[in-house]
Amino acid sequence: MALRPLRVDWVATPPPGAYPHRRLGAPPRPYAGPPSYPVPPRWGFPLLAWRWPTSLATADERPADAVDHVQRLSRTASHALGLAALTALWAAGSEIWRYVLLLLSRYGALSATTVGVSDAMVVSSAVVALVAGVMALVFTLLWLRRARNAAASAAGYAPSRSDTEVLVGLVVPGVNLVVPGSVLAELEHAALRQPVTARPRPSRLLRWWWGLWVGTGLVTAFTAAWSFRSSVQAMADGVVLHAVADLLAAATAVVTAVVVRRVTTLLLPVDPAAIRRMRVVDVKDAPPPVLRPTRPSGSPR
Repeated sequence: MALRPLRVDWVATPPPGAYPHRRLGAPPRPYAGPPSYPVPPRWGFPLLAWRWPTSLATADERPADAVDHVQRLSRTASHALGLAALTALWAAGSEIWRYVLLLLSRYGALSATTVGVSDAMVVSSAVVALVAGVMALVFTLLWLRRARNAAASAAGYAPSRSDTEVLVGLVVPGVNLVVPGSVLAELEHAALRQPVTARPRPSRLLRWWWGLWVGTGLVTAFTAAWSFRSSVQAMADGVVLHAVADLLAAATAVVTAVVVRRVTTLLLPVDPAAIRRMRVVDVKDAPPPVLRPTRPSGSPR
């Protein structure tokens, strides 16, 4: 008797629970459109780009006097000081032109238009230079406050003067010729991470700035006192004094911007790309190194 092969049909059926059971006789619900809510839903993701939780520091974690804030204020103060220097040069040029007109008036009368343009330039340049100087002073003081706090955090000791004492030292006449130099010397000392017991020694750049600051203050005070003289020669000399004071103010603004950039650079962390890499080429007069004993080839490791 011959055996025939058994034919088997495989039928795939879904497992129990794969589809929800419908009640018998219940018709399917028709599509009624997207869901609607009586109020805006409060669930979901915030309207922010996706980021890791620790990639951005919050306002509480970010230091109030970070070095990046000092760097941003240094750029703003440098631009304001540059604008003050340009306006001071404009004022000096206007005063020099007025003095040239005074020399030309010795040989003949000048036109009313030329004299009017000269007076307008002197007045307008003086007002613009005053506004630019005040603006540069404000931004420089803001930078100074941030830089002093950042330098104190880096050096590990607090400044010797408070912010109020520094502000008073800049306002009181006579004292404002001495206090700014000592404050910047202490700031440079802390930015260099020098110990608190060492005496601050200002750099050559800071000494130049200090001399320009004192010279500008003395010449400005002398020019203001000279303006009360009413003689013709005194008025002509006053024009020269105003030009010299404007030129000194422009030089002081430029050197101040350089000092701000230098102190900010000292506060910044060291850039690894700026460090010159060194390699050992030769070693002289060194003792011979201790060599490992010779190991036979068949010995276990």
